[in-house]
Amino acid sequence: MGSQSTAADLARFEYQRPEMGMAFRIVLYSTNQATGDAAADSAFQRIQQLNDIMSDYEEDSELSRLSRSSGSGREIPVSEDLWFVLSRAQDLARRSDGAFDVTVGPFVNLWRRARRQHQLPDPARLAQARQAVGYQHVRMNPANHSVELLVPNMKLDLGGIAKGYAIGEALKTLSRAGVERALVEGGGDVAVSEPPPGKKGWRFELSSLDVSNAPPVRFLSLKNVAISTSGDLFQRLEIDGKRYSHIVDPHTGVGLTDHSLINIIAPESITADSLTKVASVLRPKEALEFIENTPNVAVRIMRDPGGTIETYESTRFAQYYERD
Repeated sequence: MGSQSTAADLARFEYQRPEMGMAFRIVLYSTNQATGDAAADSAFQRIQQLNDIMSDYEEDSELSRLSRSSGSGREIPVSEDLWFVLSRAQDLARRSDGAFDVTVGPFVNLWRRARRQHQLPDPARLAQARQAVGYQHVRMNPANHSVELLVPNMKLDLGGIAKGYAIGEALKTLSRAGVERALVEGGGDVAVSEPPPGKKGWRFELSSLDVSNAPPVRFLSLKNVAISTSGDLFQRLEIDGKRYSHIVDPHTGVGLTDHSLINIIAPESITADSLTKVASVLRPKEALEFIENTPNVAVRIMRDPGGTIETYESTRFAQYYERD
């Protein structure tokens, strides 16, 4: 079973299920289908459990209940999963000077409405939302794992980190079930363990910008890492020829407009997922420096801010390119 089995013992099984409002896919290698089915089912159940905790769409989720306590002056005890993710989020917010900020929910809601109505958010509403945004308004008490949201009308949005955590937890669930060669994918985030039998790594095609002068396709070979991709290829608002990304700058409340594509490779998917947002918000050279100073993480940044493609890569990224 798992990494102790020979290549001849293992068969490939693939599963797909909607979770967290998107399609999740699991590919695994197992000695038999029953083992693979049970492992995949456990992994999907773990993702569903985390969605019940961290969804900002579900009114009865733990995260939504926490948001409704904002400005009440009360500390709210939270689950171990939510505490862990919020702790990681707050640490990254401090390190990035707010380039990553899970309190952006009021801004995100305005931009969701803007995409539906195909018009930019009202500046007065953005200004009002700004009063409830800022990671400094979150007080965490390590003594009893409780959280207080200090100002009214706060709305936490874990869309930039929870999916990565769920993917990593799904991969751990597969490992505990004895599956050591697996891939878990959801909405632009992927985590992999050991490679398929007889392969050096899992093969990935790097996405490219949707422009005519985009550079040639490149491929990656990955094992025991996670990769996250973020940009405005699929979720965006276009008004008067200007593209606004679904990624909102927490400092301004405005969707990003530089038409970018970010790839982050990291040991954990929670790290890769959250750092794509940091690298999107920061200027490219600032993002490169930030990633270079983050151990074991690599980034590729591709931008088309004005019709000329710019590509930036951190020093660790090249090691992941597929080689003949």
